[in-house]
Amino acid sequence: MTATQKPHRMPGDPSKEDMLESMIRVDHAGEYGAVRIYEGQLAVLGKSADRADIEHMAEQEREHLARFNDLIRANRVRPTVLMPLWHVAGFALGAGTALLGEKAAHACTVAVEETIDEHYAEQVAALDAEGDQQELRDTFEKFRLEELEHRDTALEKGAEDAPGYEVLKAAVKTGSKLAIWLSKRV
Repeated sequence: MTATQKPHRMPGDPSKEDMLESMIRVDHAGEYGAVRIYEGQLAVLGKSADRADIEHMAEQEREHLARFNDLIRANRVRPTVLMPLWHVAGFALGAGTALLGEKAAHACTVAVEETIDEHYAEQVAALDAEGDQQELRDTFEKFRLEELEHRDTALEKGAEDAPGYEVLKAAVKTGSKLAIWLSKRV
């Protein structure tokens, strides 16, 4: 496909407008959930040696959420109706994994951030195919790179040393993918 060709939509594919609304809705929900995960971790690990790192990640997630709050308003996008669930579930996931220890909290971060990296990468590719949403595309790419920094920090802090790392990571990734799927639609 050349730069001047637009993607061909098949019957049943969402319109460009519906696609953009879905992207903004799901990313708003995801950034809200990320803020709540870090708030849960900080509630448990507030006096740990890793507090500064977790607080830095939380602050970046708050900045992401603020940007999506602006996009929700500017584009008149309805937020997901599942926000109350993500409010509780995000905090519970953060606090629950932190109760298992700092390394488990970092394992949670790795799982969530790897899932979000994949999600943002798909969105960037879709916007590249559209070719006319450069600002939104650049926002997604900037946030994707920051999510990868969070993953790398969590790995440096020993995430892979958490008891049951692979099982915990798989469970959190599955839950994150389900949250994405639901938030796109509801």
